[in-house]
Amino acid sequence: MSYSRVKLIKQIPQWTEREPSLSEKQRIEELSKQLSILKEQKTKIDIEANELGEKRDKLNQQSHEMRVQAQQLRDERDKANEEVKKLKEERGETKTKIHERIQELKSLREETWSLGKRRPSRSLHSLQEEFEGIEWKIQTTHLSLEDEKILIEQVKQVETQINVHKKLGQLNQKIIDLQAQIKALETGSKLCHERLTAIAQKGQESHQKMLAKIEEAKSTRAAADAVHQSLAQTREKARRLRENIVEIVEQMRCLKDEIRREENVEKTQNEESIRKEIERQAREKLKHGEKLSWEEFQILAEKGMGAQD
Repeated sequence: MSYSRVKLIKQIPQWTEREPSLSEKQRIEELSKQLSILKEQKTKIDIEANELGEKRDKLNQQSHEMRVQAQQLRDERDKANEEVKKLKEERGETKTKIHERIQELKSLREETWSLGKRRPSRSLHSLQEEFEGIEWKIQTTHLSLEDEKILIEQVKQVETQINVHKKLGQLNQKIIDLQAQIKALETGSKLCHERLTAIAQKGQESHQKMLAKIEEAKSTRAAADAVHQSLAQTREKARRLRENIVEIVEQMRCLKDEIRREENVEKTQNEESIRKEIERQAREKLKHGEKLSWEEFQILAEKGMGAQD
């Protein structure tokens, strides 16, 4: 900078960076405080949102696990119902067999009762001894034709009585066998019924547990939905706070930009005043024929004036 410019600048009030006005300072401080409060609120809201999100996810996971458990209980119930169905069919088949055996037993008893009317008074052992004795006599004794006929007729009568005894014995054995079969079938039916009852009870318990688990899952899901609703509201609060923060930051930026713009205007105006004063002094020098400094010459040249003017 030339000596003349230094001398001139000393004569002109120096420009200094403009200090913001009291109202501007107050406004900036006020916005800064609001921004600090909003950021603090935003931090708390974000923490709350994270906690709500974790709680919601945990409840949803619990609800999912409960539904899986409910499905397992449903499978157990269905399996029990299927077993009960098969056991009922088995019990039904057993009852049918018992009924058939009972009918057969009745028929045998009727036949035994009917045949019992023809039961010989003599025992089977006695009749067999007589039969064998007659047979022996026929085979070992020389008999007349008439005597032989008489003995043969006696053999037939004895044999008929023996057959009645044998038939009754066979019928009685069949009755005993049928009674044993009926007893075995009834025992099997009883065991089947007991097993059926136990499995049916287990299936009913699984069904009740399933219903309770479904209700629990619904309740937990409803709680998760309520937490999700709170989370949505909290996120909405966070969004509004974020918008307010952005708005305040923008206001502060605009306010600071305005201050800088005004500072630049003042600076430009001050520099222009200096240039005009240098230009005025340079013109005075030209009028008096004084020598111009290089800076004075440049300023006049920019104005379209030459030193010869």
